[in-house]
Amino acid sequence: MNRLCATALSGIMMLAAAPAIAQQAGDSTPAAATCPDYLPSGTRCFKGQGPKGGYYWTAIPADWNGSLVVHAHGGPRTATPQADDPLEDLERFSMTVREGYAWTGSTYRRGGYGVRMAAEDTNDVRQVFWDAFGRPKRTILHGQSWGGNVAAKAAELYARDAEGQVVWDGVVLSSGVLAGGTKAYTFRADLRAVYQYYCQNHPAANEPQYPLWQGLGEDNRLTRAQLEDRVKTCTGVGLPEARRTAEQKSKLANILNVVGISENQLVGHLAWGTFLFRDLVQRRLDGLNPFDNSQTVYAGSDDDQALNAGVQRFSADPAAVARLAYDADLSGMIVAPTVTIHGKYDPTAFVWHQAAYRDRVEAAGRGDLLVQTYTDESAHSLLSAPQYVAVFQALSAWLDGGAKPTPESIAASCELASPRYRKPYCRFDTDYRPEVPNP
Repeated sequence: MNRLCATALSGIMMLAAAPAIAQQAGDSTPAAATCPDYLPSGTRCFKGQGPKGGYYWTAIPADWNGSLVVHAHGGPRTATPQADDPLEDLERFSMTVREGYAWTGSTYRRGGYGVRMAAEDTNDVRQVFWDAFGRPKRTILHGQSWGGNVAAKAAELYARDAEGQVVWDGVVLSSGVLAGGTKAYTFRADLRAVYQYYCQNHPAANEPQYPLWQGLGEDNRLTRAQLEDRVKTCTGVGLPEARRTAEQKSKLANILNVVGISENQLVGHLAWGTFLFRDLVQRRLDGLNPFDNSQTVYAGSDDDQALNAGVQRFSADPAAVARLAYDADLSGMIVAPTVTIHGKYDPTAFVWHQAAYRDRVEAAGRGDLLVQTYTDESAHSLLSAPQYVAVFQALSAWLDGGAKPTPESIAASCELASPRYRKPYCRFDTDYRPEVPNP
């Protein structure tokens, strides 16, 4: 029997022999739960609360291969966490369970921004699994979207334990926000300024005014639906093309051309620049401003001179920038083999985040531990399932002593996995290499 099969079998026997686990109040021990029907037959599921309050779910397949995927979800989600929230993430990445990996993921202890907070909670749920089921053969950290920032930070902060032993054997980052907190959101601050210059309705003239970098005024109760209505009134987004006025079309074209986004991205990014900025600035940075457009020269409108003269300007507080950098920026000092996957046309976390991360890792002298892959897709939350399978399999083979994977070898692995899935396309672009855009 080879080492992989022996390890997997021992893990399965361990689970079979384990007594039924019941969770008690204030206890992080997993409690048995009914698995959702999208998981393979025979999967065992557990749920509970982590030591700091975040809710988690765990799934262990009947044919467990001995490796654990610890998932860091995206967002940040600003709502109060609920007990079954991790099921959304489990369903999205259920292909990992189908391929034989155990999976666990947490809501984090609260909603809202906080990369170090979420990284700590992710490490905690890893420890919960180890305590309940024993240390797996491999522990793989996976971050999706903003969770990519969380996972990359967790990989830096909790790479080894106090005795110097490896904690995370490998890392997968999918569609990750990897440019760091001080770089990732500046374009949304620009969007707020440019949008307000043309639309003057966020805030409206009859509302209390506030600096746009705050996201929302302290007593402003604007909802997402109301924000969408304001965008529709100003730009016509949400209306058929034939019903849009010439003025709406002009304003929309100017906003999109200057900021560099598409029409279907406008409301989403404006919402992040509203509700996330409120949480980030007012609740996490004590009202200090981390954004700066004081020297930005906007271009691409039908009158750049008027735009630059009239747009709202703001200067970052150095203390806010330092605090945000401490929380969310990345050093590039990775110690575990890391594989990334990102759609070239991702509308939410732009693909240049990968270039920023690559540059940071290479500057730290750790480029030999990083493999990046790109797909010809315009999706963010979910790429084609066999592509994720190929990434996890490539990392696992690398950890088992195989050769460092390449984009070409991962693409080939995807073709082998694709017949097992309903949408079996593999769209890796093995020649693609993004660069960080000029400011």
